[in-house]
Amino acid sequence: MPSEGVRREEILQTAARLFASSGFRTSLADIADACGILPGSLYHHFDSKEAIVVELVHRYHDDLDRIAKEALDTLHEPGARPVEEKILDFGRAIAACGVEHRAALLLTLYEPPMVAGDELAGLAQMPASIHDAMQELLKAGRKNGTIRAGINLAPLADRLCQSMLNIGVGVSHVTPGGELVPDLRIKILLHGISQRTPADSVLDRSNALRTARRAIESWDDEDDEADDRLTHLFAVARAEFGRRGYESTTMRDVAAAAGMSTGTVYRLLGSKDQLLFDIMSSYSQKVVGAWDAVVRSDSPPLAKVDALIWVAINVVDRFSDEVRISLAWMRQSPPSTPTSPSLGVFLPAQLRHVRALMASGAKTKEIQYEGGPADIRARCLLEAIWGAGSPVATVGIRGAHALARDTVLRGAAAQG
Repeated sequence: MPSEGVRREEILQTAARLFASSGFRTSLADIADACGILPGSLYHHFDSKEAIVVELVHRYHDDLDRIAKEALDTLHEPGARPVEEKILDFGRAIAACGVEHRAALLLTLYEPPMVAGDELAGLAQMPASIHDAMQELLKAGRKNGTIRAGINLAPLADRLCQSMLNIGVGVSHVTPGGELVPDLRIKILLHGISQRTPADSVLDRSNALRTARRAIESWDDEDDEADDRLTHLFAVARAEFGRRGYESTTMRDVAAAAGMSTGTVYRLLGSKDQLLFDIMSSYSQKVVGAWDAVVRSDSPPLAKVDALIWVAINVVDRFSDEVRISLAWMRQSPPSTPTSPSLGVFLPAQLRHVRALMASGAKTKEIQYEGGPADIRARCLLEAIWGAGSPVATVGIRGAHALARDTVLRGAAAQG
């Protein structure tokens, strides 16, 4: 018979594997069955599913805290190792930790559904230790001239850490060339993709950005044509799906939040599956429409990347509920293959567009971006485009756009 400690560790490892493949919907019965024990035996070690999750998350956070401390220690080590090298080392360590603790990452990287307990909800955020350590490295870089003056370091530190953790969410780390992803993502933000420093005044006048703005304005025009009751119900349903998770939300929940009877909601909206389909179809049509319009615009490749960043930032700002629903899908059914629908309906077409923009920009010597297979490079730039929206809540859409131009386009590092 395994000892108590061995059995507890087996349960945790099995639960981590199941949570990483099936998300929060994994039950205690599922875990017990995978361990080859009776469900009741689990209660000798953990009193609930949440207790297992909390233990996994604490282990994950402890590892991140350790990595953060080691990164801070490098600031005081003897020798003159470049700050950028220390940032790259730290980024690789964060990415590796996210991959190793993938279950805990997926269950906490985004706000958990309401059905999760208070303790887990309190843990559902990026640990401050890695953000603070990254910011200290950036400050050291600014002090010695590695990082340009004028860069907002707090959101940049957050972007670097978030980008590294996101490696554990997707599948890039298991694709050919995946070992290059941490370095490539960091180098995009530090060195940018432009061979020439683009002026804001030039980018602001581009056809691509004008096209993006027109497409974004059209989102309001479509909403104005909707029936008021349906508009209200869709808004309530988006918020409920985002807060609770799709599987945990019932039509009764939607009706109660909307102040209507359940029968009325069914009559107006149909089934829950149809409701979710309608919400996400409308969302995807708007996003794809804006993206495609920018790609087709008569503009240089770099201006198109800038405009796509503006679209991404506005999507995060405008469609926060739909974004949360998409993230909930990632949490409930994490992606396991490059073709998994959980990666989003936009990904294949957007990857093709980004590869084409990179190739076109390289020919005109407008875009610099070398290293790794073309598909990996495209995935890293696509992450940089969509990741530009992550600081919106703290710096607003214009602040997020300014940061993206200072990083993705120009690079935060001083020109050598």
